[in-house]
Amino acid sequence: MTVKIAGGQGFYGDTPASVGPLIDAGVDYLCLEALAELTLAILQKDRQRDESRGYTRDLPRYLAAALPAIADGKTKVITNAGGINPTAAARAAIDAAREHGVHGLKVATVLGDDLMTRLTDLRAAGASLAHADTGTSFDEFPGPPLFASAYLGARPIVDALRQGADIVITGRVADAALFLAPCVFEHGWSFDDWDRLAAGTLVGHLLECSGQAAGGNFSGRWWDLPRPWDLPYPIADVEADGTAVITKPAGSGGRVDFDTVRHQLLYEVHDPAAYVSPDVVADFTSATFADLGDDRVRVTDVRGRPATDSYKMLLAHHAGWSGEARVAFSWPDAYEKAKATAAIFKRRVEMAALPVQEWCLEYWGVDALGGPTSPRPSVTCEPPECGLRVAWRCDDPKIAALVGRELVPLSLSGPAAGLTGMGRGMGGGSPSELLGIWPTLVDKSLVDAHVTVALEEVSA
Repeated sequence: MTVKIAGGQGFYGDTPASVGPLIDAGVDYLCLEALAELTLAILQKDRQRDESRGYTRDLPRYLAAALPAIADGKTKVITNAGGINPTAAARAAIDAAREHGVHGLKVATVLGDDLMTRLTDLRAAGASLAHADTGTSFDEFPGPPLFASAYLGARPIVDALRQGADIVITGRVADAALFLAPCVFEHGWSFDDWDRLAAGTLVGHLLECSGQAAGGNFSGRWWDLPRPWDLPYPIADVEADGTAVITKPAGSGGRVDFDTVRHQLLYEVHDPAAYVSPDVVADFTSATFADLGDDRVRVTDVRGRPATDSYKMLLAHHAGWSGEARVAFSWPDAYEKAKATAAIFKRRVEMAALPVQEWCLEYWGVDALGGPTSPRPSVTCEPPECGLRVAWRCDDPKIAALVGRELVPLSLSGPAAGLTGMGRGMGGGSPSELLGIWPTLVDKSLVDAHVTVALEEVSA
């Protein structure tokens, strides 16, 4: 038996236009991967403004495109759009179904990744919650936590599918787990079959990032991609032995070949020989890719090792307020003018006795993306224009707003010629709250007993 799985979303704000072609291709499962660490921070700000928020609000738009196929039993949807409020996301999904006249569907909600109310108990049970990168003790956590989410694996999603769910909504799970779960469920894989779990995890990694496996974000001969304005999202045909064929909807643009697939393979991967997920430690270097032509790449021979005993956990805390301004300079001496303006601006802020905890300076057109690896401008290679982006962090939002005003007088009193607004303009916008991220590990035994699946049928 072959299971056809599609990646229909790669981030919050992606396009639901991806759904139609995937449904037409006859996918059994449509997986919508909506979260990142940044997304959780955005959702926390939403929840601060409205306690009924905290999930990705484009979920109803995705479901609207998929509901006819779900109602006909042609496909199921699995998504982590629940963010930090999966219960509210499930309610939005149920409301969307009713609005479209669809009844009888079963919506499952995976709960238990939110550890905010359990932090004291976790510490009492021996969880150190030390910062995973720096080793800093949790005793030095800067301020009250704003959210605390464990990255769950595929198990609770499989449980939801076994209960007959048509739509599965989770909070924070590992991205690839969304795609691994239907493989486990349909093929009956056990959770100690490390090679198959690794194969399903690799498939998930290849599908999770929108159109990248079909040529999006491609660093090879990107100019040769057919009809890039019609770039499709990828599909995997997964067999019971873990073999998979990566492909795309017929007749769409883009391309699926050895190069586009291996490009995605290494995207956001720290150690390809030990890709740590909640379900398995996958060895991506063991995989064999065979380009079959006609936009089909077969993936075989993936190997895996036993999963670790811990989940990744992410906490956030208030980290001050940021302000930002962007200005552009024209030739000649564009880069020098930008540097001089930044120095004058910082000096004016100092003279105004406005405390700034951190500065960020970027010179667009010179080194904003490449940093120290960029070639240095010279008399013979001077940029025709340069954009200065300057950002600052303050403890007080009022101070952050006042800092930006010190740049405004330089429109007539700064370096000569070419100081113009760019993007947010010279004075900047309203200050934004900053959240700091605290990654840590938590023992699975302290989490799993509290993970549950709530199932609700959409009534008329």
